[in-house]
Amino acid sequence: MQDIKKIFYWNTLSAHERKKILLRPIVTRKNIITKEVKKIIENICKYGDKAIHEYTILFDNYTLDEFQISDKKIDLSLGNINRDLKKSILIAKKNIECFHQAQIMPTIDIETQSGVRCQQISIPLNSVGIYIPSGTAPLFSTVLMLAIPANIAKCKEVILCSPPPISDEILYVASLCGINKIFQIGGAQAIAALAFGTETIPKVDKIFGPGNVYVTEAKFQVSTTLNGPAIDMLAGPSELLIIADTKSNPDFIAADLLSQAEHDISSQVILITPDVEIAKKVIFSLNKQSKKLSRLNIINHSLKNSKIIIARDILQCIEISNLYAPEHLIIQIENPRSILDKISNASSVFLGPWSPESAGDYASGTNHVLPTYGKSITNSALGLSDFQKRILVQELTYSGFMTLASSLVILSEAEKLEAHKNAVTIRMNMLKESI
Repeated sequence: MQDIKKIFYWNTLSAHERKKILLRPIVTRKNIITKEVKKIIENICKYGDKAIHEYTILFDNYTLDEFQISDKKIDLSLGNINRDLKKSILIAKKNIECFHQAQIMPTIDIETQSGVRCQQISIPLNSVGIYIPSGTAPLFSTVLMLAIPANIAKCKEVILCSPPPISDEILYVASLCGINKIFQIGGAQAIAALAFGTETIPKVDKIFGPGNVYVTEAKFQVSTTLNGPAIDMLAGPSELLIIADTKSNPDFIAADLLSQAEHDISSQVILITPDVEIAKKVIFSLNKQSKKLSRLNIINHSLKNSKIIIARDILQCIEISNLYAPEHLIIQIENPRSILDKISNASSVFLGPWSPESAGDYASGTNHVLPTYGKSITNSALGLSDFQKRILVQELTYSGFMTLASSLVILSEAEKLEAHKNAVTIRMNMLKESI
């Protein structure tokens, strides 16, 4: 584990060097991935199920007899989950439901002035596709994070896609959440199938879920296509940034860094601290703890993308963190809540030594589907509102219209939109005639 031993002293770096060390690893391969994904999408649109079969053999080394998982196989999965895991899943489900139920927004129904009634109502999306990564680890927790808000929002149809073979844990959690349309396809080809439909896979209105760089690129491309679906966000390889001070526990920091480094070879973890001694202790602990971990090969790859940065003080740590705009931010300092109001760019924040990022990944209640690539500058964590759309309603009474009419005429005249003005004056004239 040599690659993270490089410590960067922020104040000695040029502007170009600072920008370079905060780059996501994916940036260096973006053009190649874009071309490959574009071709996959074109083939799915042209050849449908046949292309899915071929890509599943090519990428997953798996030959499909059928795309959709049968009800019988789903039922069989229920008996293959041990009691302790079921109990833990139910605890996570309860907390996630609790947090997302609290996000239900009341209908807005007000009179902006006498006789002018305005409303905002929320209705569920008709059909959504949820993508569940698998690959090196079956992320059944992501089923909870996506299916629960979809259920609370009352989405009419939920389609689940995941690479084959789909684990019993994913099937169990999907069944627990009432999902019975489950397709064993993964990667960019699954996103393309959900986006445009095939002979077997239904087209959906919006696609949700994290994935590797190919999945993320596919989501971006289909969402920018004419008549393509909406997407939740660009949720790519996992990112974690930790702000630490002299009071921090280096073993906790190392454990948290490793927990995100094991996700994917394209993951990135960063430690920022004003204390070089803490940095050295973290490096020692990283080497010690990593030897006991089964996913060491993935960890070593992702640590090549990772950095330790020495800042002037905690305020500069915050400044660097806001520049990077991490997916996950752990603040492990003496009084972490004291700087929370200075954090402007982060998707999910974990305060203090007893708040490991693992809690947010599984069972604290918050959603773990989060914007990456620095998109937390403008985007938010997944929530209930992502599974809904807002409709605005206005209703004017006779008196409300008459009170507002002269202002409407003046405003439309000022914008030189004669038909807008006419839509008002024709009503005014009719009312004058009737009087």
